[in-house]
Amino acid sequence: MHVPVGPITRGLASVARMRVAMLSWEYPPLVVGGISAHVEGLAQALVRAGHEVVVFSLHHADVPDDITVDGVRVLRARTDLPWIPEGDLVARMASANHQIVQLAAQLDTWRPDVVHAHDWLVAWAGDTLRALWGIPLVATIHATERGRHGGHLPPGMPAAINAAEWWLTYQAREVICCSRFMAREVVDGFDLPLDKLHLVPNGVDPRLWAPAAPNGAGREPLVLAWGRVQYEKGFQVLASAIALLRQRVPGIHCVIAGRGSYLPDLQSHIDLEGVSDIVQLAGFVPDTDLRTLLHRAGCAVIPSLYEPFGIVALEAMAAGAPTIVARTGGLAEILDGTGAGLLFEPGSAEELASAIEKVLTDPAAAAALTSASADLLGEHYSWDAIAVSTLAVYAQALR
Repeated sequence: MHVPVGPITRGLASVARMRVAMLSWEYPPLVVGGISAHVEGLAQALVRAGHEVVVFSLHHADVPDDITVDGVRVLRARTDLPWIPEGDLVARMASANHQIVQLAAQLDTWRPDVVHAHDWLVAWAGDTLRALWGIPLVATIHATERGRHGGHLPPGMPAAINAAEWWLTYQAREVICCSRFMAREVVDGFDLPLDKLHLVPNGVDPRLWAPAAPNGAGREPLVLAWGRVQYEKGFQVLASAIALLRQRVPGIHCVIAGRGSYLPDLQSHIDLEGVSDIVQLAGFVPDTDLRTLLHRAGCAVIPSLYEPFGIVALEAMAAGAPTIVARTGGLAEILDGTGAGLLFEPGSAEELASAIEKVLTDPAAAAALTSASADLLGEHYSWDAIAVSTLAVYAQALR
């Protein structure tokens, strides 16, 4: 299936000054997955280009609920209302959306030109603000519930989330996907008209991730992976690969950073593989510490079984870490045929082990990967370039 990119302007100067209300359930320092980095990078790039952005997100104990950072105003809603059950994600998100609308109603005279909702978790607020302000709604779909379940849709909460995702794409005037893989999933799953769909990739700011030491100096046989700890992220495959390598690569050790519901199962898998002494589950790791780990790592691995885009791959490459990814979804789109990373068959611990061994034992191969990745990032994945594409979608919505 051919997926159109949509109208792309070639310079930010061609787009009039805009006011954008951006909705996201996560925003730094609240980091759950890749959405947080995407919204922050895009919002800051839009502000640098002379536009106004107010981000509505969820409460975080370490920052005020109304704060301006790098020119982006961030308003935060709470989900801890006492009558919402802790385990009912859909209900808690609906509650948070209710407060997001309340926060927006308190903005006095500030009125945006467009409201941009990122994923189903802010769908209710996005649609309400669209009607309240009489402006177009743009939606970015970062992943789908059907995709997270391998193309199937179990009853219960997954079906409810799928319904919210479909409704969001229906209510939005324009829909953005970060990869052709994700675009196909949205078109097929929600019967979305092709002329409503736009392809805008994720990005990264290499300045934030760049290592101090050039040419891989100071790296060790450390294998690093991070992200939400869910089954589809494939960390169990990485643990099995490390078990295959402990006798083949002297000193090899692994850190898996992140939190998620699969954490107890992953620990059990690590124990059964007999690698609990060399595979550490580090829990949540702040970006500053994650960058330090990346600058030490001999390679970064993204072993996902399902990955609509894979912003972690961009972060790994920006940090100069030789990068190994599963040949799936958006990861394959980013790296296949570029020479900027090694790819392996999703779920294959044997292929992954071979790729890790090559990178950790062949300095020339590792250096070639990092050189190619720097070129790839500069050409295709800067936030300023992605802001250009996103502004074009806003302009299309306003027309």
